[in-house]
Amino acid sequence: MVVDTDICGMKLGDQYPSHVMGVINLSPESFYESSVVSPDSALEIALKMVKDGATFLDLGGRSTWRFSEPVSRKEELKRLLPVLEVLEGNVDAVISVDTMFSEIAEEALKKGAQVINDVSGFTADPRMIEVVADYGCPAVVMASNKVPGDPLGMDSIIGSLDSIIQAAEAGGINPEKLILDPAIGRWTDEKLPIYDFETLDDFERLKIFEKPLLAALSRKSFIGDVLEKPATERLYGSLAAAAIAVYKGAHIIRTHDVPETSDVVKLSGTLRSRPSVVREGRYEVSVVEVKAPQDAAIVMRKLGVTGIGSQVMQNKSVHLMLKIRNLTTTEALIIKQEMLARGGDAALTRDAVSHETEMTDVLVMGTLLQLGRLARKLEGQARSLPLIAEMIRECIVNRSDLEYRYLR
Repeated sequence: MVVDTDICGMKLGDQYPSHVMGVINLSPESFYESSVVSPDSALEIALKMVKDGATFLDLGGRSTWRFSEPVSRKEELKRLLPVLEVLEGNVDAVISVDTMFSEIAEEALKKGAQVINDVSGFTADPRMIEVVADYGCPAVVMASNKVPGDPLGMDSIIGSLDSIIQAAEAGGINPEKLILDPAIGRWTDEKLPIYDFETLDDFERLKIFEKPLLAALSRKSFIGDVLEKPATERLYGSLAAAAIAVYKGAHIIRTHDVPETSDVVKLSGTLRSRPSVVREGRYEVSVVEVKAPQDAAIVMRKLGVTGIGSQVMQNKSVHLMLKIRNLTTTEALIIKQEMLARGGDAALTRDAVSHETEMTDVLVMGTLLQLGRLARKLEGQARSLPLIAEMIRECIVNRSDLEYRYLR
């Protein structure tokens, strides 16, 4: 599962340095007023961003901040077109336009835009898929269901992106030209900062799609929530979040602060481990890492496995090692025997095997399916094994439970 693609002449993937996308903000309604660019200074600012390390520039004529005053599509286009004309042929960077509307995307592509960045994930304007397919251009799609950024939690984000990808492919878009954005930010009232923390923490789960990943987190509200600072004072928090995102697999960081972010991206990208893949002739072997059964089901479906088959096998895909402490030797030996019977295993001290000690800790190793079956079996056993069964279930649930992880 290795990302290796070309977007407008730029190499994107796990084996390449991550890219910086500089924000050219043309909307005075923005949540971060200091980032607003006047048309007269757009070229100068764009050239400086490129000099400072930006390889992508993202132009936006409409603020997507949920508290901003709405503007007409005519006004959005009026803001974008003059700047596109000035930038075309004068900056050495890929030009992206941030819009949800097909007519604006079409006009922008005619004026030199190379990428469309749709924060609605093609849900705001059904014709957007048609325009992107007709022009054959790359597109950034953000996780969205009914409104931009509404998925809550990584499971919902992955489900949303999966649906967007399927709709794009059905509409004729080349799937190799999609860039995925997990929608970090307070896009809806229900989307509390804890969801953004989860997205960053689990960012590597998005690798299952085998597509370039974009993280747009510059100066956003979840950073302000932790630091208790306004957007103007969130630079260092943004840099910390960018470092985490790159380390966990982001290929593009969208930012208002290009020079500082470029340094962070270089360093965190150097620290990031490279995927394990071996190629020989027509053969390739790579490690597929999944943290959740839902992710495994998507990987299997992409391979051509039936929906039923994916559901049956998904709980076999995630392997865990649990440590259970202070068991009696008898309890430990029962657990080992039950795991062996289910294809898993358990490790315990040698003295416990020979009954030379009364108490021991145990390492239990198995898939989610095997551990679930172990818990069901232990429910009917004597001693404290029914309690251990309940604790095993709770420990597995807590591993991915949002409230437990961020509200405890």
